Amino acid sequence: MRLDKYLKVSRLIKRRTVANEACDNGLVSVNGKPQRASYDVKVGDQISLRFGVRTVSVEVVSVADSVKSADAAAMYREL
Repeated sequence: MRLDKYLKVSRLIKRRTVANEACDNGLVSVNGKPQRASYDVKVGDQISLRFGVRTVSVEVVSVADSVKSADAAAMYREL
């Protein structure tokens, strides 16, 4: 699954266009390297998101095309 879509489906970022812009601006890194929105997310990847001065780091636990909002947090584990 594409990185921008994963961020949207997992509810880490609300909209896919915003996730795409965050990737383009270098605010999203996977396994320590800035990645483009087209990066293929795999289980075990560590994603870091920068929101202003705050940084959120998560590890990918599962990848699914569609998830209910109540189950979205189960797709990742915060580090």
